[in-house]
Amino acid sequence: MRILCTNDDGIHAPGLKVVEEIARALSDDVWVVAPELDQSGVSHSLSLNDPLRLREVGPRHFAVRGTPTDCVIMGARHILGAKLPDVVLSGVNKGRNVAEDVVYSGTIAGALEGTILGLPSFALSQEFSVETRERPPWDTARKFGPDILRKVIAAGVPKDTVININFPSCAPEDVLGIRVTRQGKRNLGFLRIDERKDGRGNPYFWIGFERTAMLDTPADGTDLAALRERYVSVTPLRLDRTDEAFSEELSAMLK
Repeated sequence: MRILCTNDDGIHAPGLKVVEEIARALSDDVWVVAPELDQSGVSHSLSLNDPLRLREVGPRHFAVRGTPTDCVIMGARHILGAKLPDVVLSGVNKGRNVAEDVVYSGTIAGALEGTILGLPSFALSQEFSVETRERPPWDTARKFGPDILRKVIAAGVPKDTVININFPSCAPEDVLGIRVTRQGKRNLGFLRIDERKDGRGNPYFWIGFERTAMLDTPADGTDLAALRERYVSVTPLRLDRTDEAFSEELSAMLK
C-alpha cells in the first residue's frame, strides 16, 4: 500500500512525524509532501497565481512552497510518478479540527483533495488543552491511529467521503473508546477580533477564538461531545455539500 502524507502545519511540524509513524505501521511505501511554511487556516486554497517551489528534504520527503491542496496534487500528479498513492493521510494536526473548523482547516483540505482525486483519505488531528498546548499528547494519536485506519481501509471508504479523526487531549490510557460522530456546531461567538498597536502606534488585528465558547455543552453525538468525554471522534464528511431537503423546497418555490 502506497501512502501519501501531508499536513498544514508545515514540513518541520512534530505532528507530521507522528502521521508518518502511523503510516509506517501500515506500510513501508510512505511518501511525505508537505508545505514549506505553516498553512493553518488556508482551507482548500489552490495556488493559481504563484509558482510552486519544490524542495527535496530527504528520501521520499518533499517540501512545497504552497498549500496542503497543492502538496497533494504535486505528490499524486508529479512526485510519485505513474503509481498513485492508495491512501492519503493529512495531519497529525496540532489542535482539533471539529465543528466549523472543517471549513477553515488546511488539514481537512489536504484529505479532501485526496478524495477529489478518488483516493481513500483521512484527516487526523490531536486535541490539546491549555496545559498541554506546548506538548500535545501525541502518543494518543500514535496508539489509536493505526488500528482505526486499518479497519476503515479494510471496510472501504465510500466515494466522495473523507474520514475526519480527532484524538482527545488526554493520555492514551485515559481514552474511553472510539465514537463515530457527526459534525458539531459551536455558538456564534467563538470568533473575535483582537485589536492591537504596533511600535509606531498604528493599529493591527488578529483573528482569535473566545475560550468561553468552548465551555458550552455540545450536542450528543457530535465530534465536540466525543472529545469532551475523552473519546476518539471519527466523522465521515461528504464532499457533496448539497442540501437535498432544501433543494426540494427550492424546486417547488421557483417553478
